[in-house]
Amino acid sequence: VVVAGKGITYDTGGLAVKPRESMVAMKTDMSGAAVALATVLGAAALGLPHRVTALLPLAENAVGGASYRPGDVLRVHGGTTVEVVDTDAEGRLVLADALAYAAAELQPDVLVDVATLTGAATLGLGRGHGALFTPDDALADALVAAGEAAGEPLWRLPLVADYRPLLDSRVADVRHVADRGAGAGAITAALFLERFAGGRRWAHLDIAGPARATKDAHEVPEGATGFGARALLRWIAEGL
Repeated sequence: VVVAGKGITYDTGGLAVKPRESMVAMKTDMSGAAVALATVLGAAALGLPHRVTALLPLAENAVGGASYRPGDVLRVHGGTTVEVVDTDAEGRLVLADALAYAAAELQPDVLVDVATLTGAATLGLGRGHGALFTPDDALADALVAAGEAAGEPLWRLPLVADYRPLLDSRVADVRHVADRGAGAGAITAALFLERFAGGRRWAHLDIAGPARATKDAHEVPEGATGFGARALLRWIAEGL
C-alpha cells in the first residue's frame, strides 16, 4: 500500500494570490502529508501485516522571482507535460509527481492519495465528509465502510468520463485546471490525478472540508483534525 499526501507547507496561492482571510488556515495545507505519515506510523505501531509506504511531496507555494506562472508548461515525473492555468492549484501538481513515481517505482497493489485539494469538495460536502474518488467499486465500498466505522465519513463522487476533455491542452499533454465556469472542480481535479496513477488500483481522498475544524466537536479539537488517518488505518487493518 502506498499513501501519497499533499504536503504544501504554506499556500499563499502563488502569483494567483489568495485573499488574506483565505490564507489564514494555510499552514494546514499539508494535512494530506500528515495523514500519510500518521498512517504509516500507526500501521507500524499496530503491527498490521501489510507493507505501507508514505510519499510526502513537500513544497511551499509562495510569491517570488522564481514562482511558476499561469501559462507555464511543467514536466512532471515520467515525462507528462502539464499546462499551468492557476498557480493556486498547486497541490495536484505535487501529487502528480508522487503518484507517477509511486506507480512506476514502487509497484503498489493499492495507491491512495490524500489532499486538502479543492474548495469545490467543501462546497459540495461541507466539513463533515471527505470526498472519495475511485473507479474500483470494491475499493470504494471498503473505504466507505472503514470511514463509517472510524468516525471519518467518506462520500463517493463520480469520475465523469465526459468531463475529461475539459483538461485538454493545446500546448501540453494536459492542463491541470478546467476552463473557468466549467464547474465540478473536485471531479476534474480527481480526473487529472487519475492519469498519473499508472492504471494501478487507486483512490483519491479530497479532505479539504474535514481537515480543519472551526470548533471543538466530540474528540476532535478545533484546528487541524488529521481526518483520514483513522479511516485508512481501519481499512488496512480490515484487509484492504
